[in-house]
Amino acid sequence: MIKRSQVRVAQLRTAELFRQAGIVLTPEEQTGIEVASFGLNDLETQGLELITYINNDRYCAKELVLFPGQTCPEHLHPPVGSDPGKTETFRCRWGKVYLYVEGKAAPNIKATVPAASKDYYTVMHEIELSPGQQYTIEPGTLHWFQAGEEGAIVSEFSSTSRDEFDIFTDPNVERMPVIIED
Repeated sequence: MIKRSQVRVAQLRTAELFRQAGIVLTPEEQTGIEVASFGLNDLETQGLELITYINNDRYCAKELVLFPGQTCPEHLHPPVGSDPGKTETFRCRWGKVYLYVEGKAAPNIKATVPAASKDYYTVMHEIELSPGQQYTIEPGTLHWFQAGEEGAIVSEFSSTSRDEFDIFTDPNVERMPVIIED
Protein backbone atom coordinates (compact mmCIF):
# COMPACT_ATOMS: atom_id res chain seq x y z
CA MET A 1 0.00 0.00 0.00
CA ILE A 2 1.00 3.57 -0.52
CA LYS A 3 -0.48 6.74 0.94
CA ARG A 4 -2.12 9.28 -1.37
CA SER A 5 0.32 11.94 -0.07
CA GLN A 6 3.27 9.73 -1.07
CA VAL A 7 1.78 9.32 -4.54
CA ARG A 8 1.45 13.10 -4.93
CA VAL A 9 5.08 13.68 -3.89
CA ALA A 10 6.29 10.98 -6.29
CA GLN A 11 4.20 12.47 -9.11
CA LEU A 12 5.76 15.91 -8.52
CA ARG A 13 9.28 14.42 -8.48
CA THR A 14 8.50 12.51 -11.67
CA ALA A 15 7.18 15.62 -13.41
CA GLU A 16 10.39 17.44 -12.42
CA LEU A 17 12.53 14.69 -13.98
CA PHE A 18 10.50 14.98 -17.19
CA ARG A 19 11.07 18.76 -17.12
CA GLN A 20 14.83 18.29 -16.65
CA ALA A 21 14.86 15.87 -19.58
CA GLY A 22 12.93 18.32 -21.79
CA ILE A 23 9.95 15.98 -22.14
CA VAL A 24 6.69 17.92 -22.12
CA LEU A 25 3.65 16.46 -20.36
CA THR A 26 0.10 17.68 -20.56
CA PRO A 27 -1.59 18.60 -17.25
CA GLU A 28 -3.68 15.41 -17.57
CA GLU A 29 -0.54 13.30 -18.00
CA GLN A 30 1.05 14.92 -14.94
CA THR A 31 -1.92 14.10 -12.71
CA GLY A 32 -2.16 10.61 -14.24
CA ILE A 33 1.39 9.53 -13.45
CA GLU A 34 1.17 6.00 -12.04
CA VAL A 35 3.26 5.33 -8.97
CA ALA A 36 4.05 1.62 -8.61
CA SER A 37 5.32 0.86 -5.12
CA PHE A 38 4.89 -2.89 -5.67
CA GLY A 39 3.49 -3.24 -2.15
CA LEU A 40 7.03 -3.31 -0.76
CA ASN A 41 6.71 -0.08 1.27
CA ASP A 42 10.06 1.25 0.07
CA LEU A 43 9.39 3.37 -3.00
CA GLU A 44 12.84 4.97 -2.94
CA THR A 45 14.53 1.59 -3.37
CA GLN A 46 12.00 -0.56 -5.22
CA GLY A 47 9.42 1.26 -7.29
CA LEU A 48 8.62 2.78 -10.64
CA GLU A 49 6.74 5.80 -11.95
CA LEU A 50 5.15 5.65 -15.37
CA ILE A 51 2.89 7.19 -17.94
CA THR A 52 1.04 5.02 -20.43
CA TYR A 53 0.46 6.92 -23.66
CA ILE A 54 -1.43 4.09 -25.34
CA ASN A 55 -2.12 0.44 -24.64
CA ASN A 56 -4.47 -1.40 -26.98
CA ASP A 57 -4.82 -4.93 -28.33
CA ARG A 58 -1.85 -4.43 -30.70
CA TYR A 59 0.76 -2.21 -29.08
CA CYS A 60 1.76 -0.10 -26.09
CA ALA A 61 3.89 3.00 -25.48
CA LYS A 62 4.98 4.16 -22.03
CA GLU A 63 7.53 6.34 -20.30
CA LEU A 64 9.15 4.67 -17.29
CA VAL A 65 10.75 6.90 -14.67
CA LEU A 66 13.16 5.78 -11.99
CA PHE A 67 14.43 7.98 -9.20
CA PRO A 68 18.17 7.78 -8.43
CA GLY A 69 19.03 4.17 -7.56
CA GLN A 70 15.38 3.09 -7.75
CA THR A 71 14.78 -0.47 -8.96
CA CYS A 72 11.94 -2.15 -10.80
CA PRO A 73 11.88 -5.66 -9.27
CA GLU A 74 12.71 -8.79 -11.24
CA HIS A 75 9.81 -10.11 -13.31
CA LEU A 76 8.75 -11.60 -16.61
CA HIS A 77 5.85 -11.19 -19.01
CA PRO A 78 4.19 -14.61 -19.47
CA PRO A 79 1.93 -15.88 -22.24
CA VAL A 80 -1.69 -14.81 -21.82
CA GLY A 81 -4.15 -16.98 -23.72
CA SER A 82 -2.92 -17.24 -27.31
CA ASP A 83 -0.58 -14.23 -26.86
CA PRO A 84 3.07 -15.30 -26.33
CA GLY A 85 3.67 -12.51 -23.80
CA LYS A 86 4.93 -8.97 -24.05
CA THR A 87 7.93 -8.08 -26.19
CA GLU A 88 9.31 -4.74 -25.07
CA THR A 89 11.99 -2.40 -26.29
CA PHE A 90 13.57 -0.10 -23.71
CA ARG A 91 15.11 3.09 -25.06
CA CYS A 92 16.97 5.25 -22.57
CA ARG A 93 15.94 8.87 -22.96
CA TRP A 94 17.65 10.50 -19.98
CA GLY A 95 20.06 9.43 -17.25
CA LYS A 96 21.43 5.93 -17.11
CA VAL A 97 19.69 2.61 -16.59
CA TYR A 98 21.18 -0.75 -15.72
CA LEU A 99 19.08 -3.57 -17.19
CA TYR A 100 19.55 -7.17 -16.07
CA VAL A 101 18.34 -10.12 -18.13
CA GLU A 102 18.95 -13.83 -18.42
CA GLY A 103 22.39 -14.73 -19.74
CA LYS A 104 26.00 -14.80 -18.57
CA ALA A 105 26.25 -12.93 -15.27
CA ALA A 106 28.48 -9.86 -15.10
CA PRO A 107 31.37 -10.42 -12.67
CA ASN A 108 30.62 -7.16 -10.82
CA ILE A 109 27.29 -5.55 -11.55
CA LYS A 110 26.98 -1.77 -11.31
CA ALA A 111 23.54 -1.78 -9.70
CA THR A 112 22.92 -2.33 -6.01
CA VAL A 113 20.56 -5.22 -5.37
CA PRO A 114 17.93 -4.09 -2.83
CA ALA A 115 18.92 -5.73 0.46
CA ALA A 116 15.35 -6.45 1.60
CA SER A 117 14.69 -8.54 -1.52
CA LYS A 118 18.18 -9.77 -2.45
CA ASP A 119 17.12 -13.43 -2.64
CA TYR A 120 14.64 -12.58 -5.40
CA TYR A 121 17.11 -11.04 -7.84
CA THR A 122 18.42 -13.96 -9.90
CA VAL A 123 19.49 -12.66 -13.33
CA MET A 124 22.70 -10.65 -13.56
CA HIS A 125 23.53 -10.28 -17.26
CA GLU A 126 24.12 -6.52 -17.35
CA ILE A 127 23.15 -4.14 -20.13
CA GLU A 128 24.00 -0.50 -19.48
CA LEU A 129 21.84 1.96 -21.38
CA SER A 130 22.67 5.64 -21.86
CA PRO A 131 20.49 8.13 -23.74
CA GLY A 132 19.82 6.94 -27.28
CA GLN A 133 20.62 3.29 -26.55
CA GLN A 134 17.99 0.60 -26.56
CA TYR A 135 17.46 -3.10 -25.88
CA THR A 136 14.61 -5.49 -26.71
CA ILE A 137 13.38 -8.01 -24.15
CA GLU A 138 11.64 -11.08 -25.54
CA PRO A 139 8.50 -12.57 -23.92
CA GLY A 140 9.10 -14.78 -20.88
CA THR A 141 12.55 -13.30 -20.15
CA LEU A 142 13.32 -12.55 -16.52
CA HIS A 143 14.54 -8.97 -16.14
CA TRP A 144 14.90 -6.10 -13.70
CA PHE A 145 16.36 -2.62 -13.97
CA GLN A 146 17.79 0.19 -11.86
CA ALA A 147 18.49 3.87 -12.46
CA GLY A 148 21.91 5.38 -12.15
CA GLU A 149 22.79 8.15 -9.70
CA GLU A 150 20.73 10.90 -11.38
CA GLY A 151 17.67 8.78 -12.14
CA ALA A 152 16.47 7.64 -15.55
CA ILE A 153 13.68 7.97 -18.07
CA VAL A 154 13.10 5.03 -20.38
CA SER A 155 10.67 4.89 -23.28
CA GLU A 156 9.02 1.51 -23.56
CA PHE A 157 7.62 0.37 -26.89
CA SER A 158 5.93 -3.01 -26.65
CA SER A 159 3.23 -5.37 -27.67
CA THR A 160 0.08 -5.14 -25.54
CA SER A 161 0.85 -4.64 -21.86
CA ARG A 162 -1.01 -6.79 -19.37
CA ASP A 163 0.71 -5.71 -16.17
CA GLU A 164 -1.71 -7.61 -13.96
CA PHE A 165 -0.30 -10.90 -15.35
CA ASP A 166 3.39 -10.07 -14.80
CA ILE A 167 5.18 -12.69 -12.71
CA PHE A 168 7.59 -11.35 -10.09
CA THR A 169 10.27 -13.49 -8.45
CA ASP A 170 9.57 -11.76 -5.12
CA PRO A 171 6.31 -13.23 -3.76
CA ASN A 172 5.78 -10.04 -1.71
CA VAL A 173 5.27 -7.89 -4.82
CA GLU A 174 1.79 -6.53 -5.51
CA ARG A 175 1.87 -5.20 -9.07
CA MET A 176 -1.38 -3.28 -9.04
CA PRO A 177 -1.07 -0.27 -6.71
CA VAL A 178 -3.22 0.00 -3.62
CA ILE A 179 -3.55 3.65 -2.58
CA ILE A 180 -4.83 4.55 0.88
CA GLU A 181 -6.15 7.94 1.83
CA ASP A 182 -4.37 9.87 4.57
